[in-house]
Amino acid sequence: MPSYPAGLSVSNHALTTLATALRRSRKQLGTRWRRLTVGRQALLVIAHLRKGETYTDLAVGFGIGTTTAFRYIREALDALAAQARILEQAIEIAARKAFVVLDGTLLRIDRVGMASGHDRRFYSGKHKCHGVNVQVISDPAGRLIWASPALPGARHDMGAAREHGIIDALAAAGVQVIADNGYRGTGPGFDLPQRRRRADAETGQRRRLSKAQRAVNAAHAAQRGPGERANAVLKSWRILRKIRCCPSRATALVNAVQVLVLAG
Repeated sequence: MPSYPAGLSVSNHALTTLATALRRSRKQLGTRWRRLTVGRQALLVIAHLRKGETYTDLAVGFGIGTTTAFRYIREALDALAAQARILEQAIEIAARKAFVVLDGTLLRIDRVGMASGHDRRFYSGKHKCHGVNVQVISDPAGRLIWASPALPGARHDMGAAREHGIIDALAAAGVQVIADNGYRGTGPGFDLPQRRRRADAETGQRRRLSKAQRAVNAAHAAQRGPGERANAVLKSWRILRKIRCCPSRATALVNAVQVLVLAG
């Protein structure tokens, strides 16, 4: 199989962060010899995460077996995921910001457990596809602060945020939060868009927003918009555009990617 050299749009700092984590992991395991050096293994893993290269293609390019490529990537993901921020650390950072943006994103996955119907909890009715729900906190400029563990895609953003303890943690820290209508009912401290009133009993039509309310919503959208950048940055790592491994590994993937994003 032919191979070719290619570039990666990743900072050297991210590569160094991964290499350091691998070096520490090898020391703990007491590894004496590997087919690839720490630097080459780090490069292999980043090619997998950034460009979505398959194990087979990577094995050919790096001159190793497919099983070895799989094992190297699994080892690196676990080493990186262990360094990911926890919610308490994210809240400490958020408390120093004027406000933060909370938004949920769906990471698509392959269908799983079709025979037994286990894939139903991963099906998002909103997005009409299977995936996992990840809650993302970003600063006013759209820089990533924290990405949550992955939950089945059928979970509503509000339910996912409550399960992770995000709502209570942000409220307790007094952080001002900008969020969309998916988080309605969160209480004080959460700035949400204006919503149209219920349908009129006589006409059956929902009342339209006033000009002032539409202006408020436009200003709110301008503040909330940068939060989409954090989602886009995560998905710029092609491995997260469609996760083809077991959904139980989605959290490790998200944590590994966010460590590299924050390192860059």
